Amino acid sequence: MLIAQITDTHIKLPGKLAYQKVDTATMLARCVREIQALKQQPDLILLTGDLVDLGRPEEYDHLKSILSPLQQRIIAIPGNHDERDAMRDAFAHGGYLPAERGSFLQFAIDDDYPLRIIGLDTLIPGQGGGELCGDRLRWLDATLAQRPETPTLVMMHHPPFTTGIGHMDKIGLKGAAGFEDIVAGHPQIRLILCGHLHRTIRADIGGRTALTCPSPAHQVALDIDADAPSRFTMEPPGFMLHWWNDGRLVSHTACIGDYDGPHPFHGPDGKLID
Repeated sequence: MLIAQITDTHIKLPGKLAYQKVDTATMLARCVREIQALKQQPDLILLTGDLVDLGRPEEYDHLKSILSPLQQRIIAIPGNHDERDAMRDAFAHGGYLPAERGSFLQFAIDDDYPLRIIGLDTLIPGQGGGELCGDRLRWLDATLAQRPETPTLVMMHHPPFTTGIGHMDKIGLKGAAGFEDIVAGHPQIRLILCGHLHRTIRADIGGRTALTCPSPAHQVALDIDADAPSRFTMEPPGFMLHWWNDGRLVSHTACIGDYDGPHPFHGPDGKLID
């Protein structure tokens, strides 16, 4: 099974640029084309939050139009830039989001995949930081307890660890310690996929790997300092591929763009090119 992860797309109204600089719509369209061109096509696409920039229904309409060339099933969770009910309406056709207005957008997908997929809602309306409150943590613990033998992938927007990038850690995740305790008690969790940081970062949480994913648009500046200012860069955009193979998940970061190559390592004689 091959899973593509896209995060932090920050789609605005048509013609609007993020921060008056970043054409997030055009960059997401490029990401879609890159995925369509992959030799090995993903079986599933996960969106790990900040799908749109201001939570407007029209932004979700724009997002869906950009994603429409993708034929794979798309599963999405909210980030701090999303609005629950507008997102619920936009993705209602998927059948996995709770229908009750105002409820958390959390779910477990127990379909015919080799992995169970659990989506968490870390959104605090109107705030940049996230939270897994007592209700959300209890739901997670009970949901994991239902199928303790099934390999499970957890997706959430805010990473459950301190990254070192000060301005992002200030809008990090409340309840991370409780989440780590739950993870430690459920060894069927194989990977925790996150967004929010607009770059690839890895950490160990409760004996499991947690990963953040680059954005197909702008990236958070790499500045491992508690006083790091809030800045972004136009580093190469990307997405991730997670390959489930013989009971193991292997993750790859894919850069979006035109780069020289691929070139052979060996000549026609089979020898390494010197």
